[in-house]
Amino acid sequence: MKHRYIAKRYWKDQKTPMGASDELAKAFEDVINLSLGDPDQTTPESVITAAFEDAKAGHTKYTDFRGDPELRQAIRKMYQEDFTLSFSDEEVMVTASACLGMYLALEAIVDDGDEVIIHEPCFTPYPQQIQLARGIPISLDTYEEDDFEIDPNRLEALITQRTKALVVNTPNNPTGTSFSRKTMEAVAKVAKKHDLIVIADEIYGAYSYQREFIPMVSIPGMKERTITINSFSKDYTMTGWRVGHVIAPDFIIATIQQINENVVFTAPSISQRAALHALEQRKTIQPPMVKEYRERVFYAAKRINGLKNMSVLNPKGTFYLFPNIKDTGLSSKEVSARILQEAHVLTLPGNAFGKCGEGYIRIACTVSVEKLKEAFDRIEKMDLFQ
Repeated sequence: MKHRYIAKRYWKDQKTPMGASDELAKAFEDVINLSLGDPDQTTPESVITAAFEDAKAGHTKYTDFRGDPELRQAIRKMYQEDFTLSFSDEEVMVTASACLGMYLALEAIVDDGDEVIIHEPCFTPYPQQIQLARGIPISLDTYEEDDFEIDPNRLEALITQRTKALVVNTPNNPTGTSFSRKTMEAVAKVAKKHDLIVIADEIYGAYSYQREFIPMVSIPGMKERTITINSFSKDYTMTGWRVGHVIAPDFIIATIQQINENVVFTAPSISQRAALHALEQRKTIQPPMVKEYRERVFYAAKRINGLKNMSVLNPKGTFYLFPNIKDTGLSSKEVSARILQEAHVLTLPGNAFGKCGEGYIRIACTVSVEKLKEAFDRIEKMDLFQ
């Protein structure tokens, strides 16, 4: 909005299809919303109850600046038990969401004009988060024929004297791909060769269906140059609690802490207690959760591949699908609009996730299989897909 009271950098309309989805979801009373990654399930009752009891016991104040000490210890314990990775307490910080963690990490490492490479299609906020930190986002296209994995040669061709970092998101939103070890090692090789920092967005780590999830920091030689961003939102169905964490070399964490003290001070104490209980119960609560979403994405993929003019790769991770709609002859925006108007199903156009997302739509399998069945029963009746 152009107004003398608004900073000029925000005069240009920067609304995205993701941001507009809330209003679009109200377009019809019977809309089935497959747009946002906010699961229909609630946080496990045992986690809610334990957090509530902690609140009554007095956990309602500021925590340590880097987060509840018990939660930091539980995070370290989880990485040791699940991935045989050891971190010092000074390398861990709890943040008020992974989104904030990403911004804090960028603010800590990016100088004005530094370039940060992001592989597209990508999570919508990345480019603006980089710009907020006064950096320059550089797009690295990935393609369906490569399973949307990073091509190290294309990556290296984008590197300049101003390249500071690379954001890696696997399992990936929006494509649902999960990078192979070969890809991870190739990316690590490029990062080490050019002395780059890798910001690893790993918030869907629990949802890797075809291969074991590989943390970037586990690749030899990457610990000293990796900033890991993680969250409790998706792995534990805790989107509204707004709690995540950052793992990085201690000097980066110290800088992030200083910045955070001037932004939100600390993450919510009650949310941190909920996160602690979620971690302690992960072996019980995660398996049925992952099984449910796996069933959903594989069901949706089967239905998609049974339609004319729409196809999708075999699911590899997350609870998103990124169907190819190029055979319709229409743009991503046009297809999403028609699906909403004709089938009352809300999806997101692929170009919301970068230019190379054109020709695709994103479907979030955040409703039950029964609801997904209803959605695809409606879609398959459209002339566009018959």
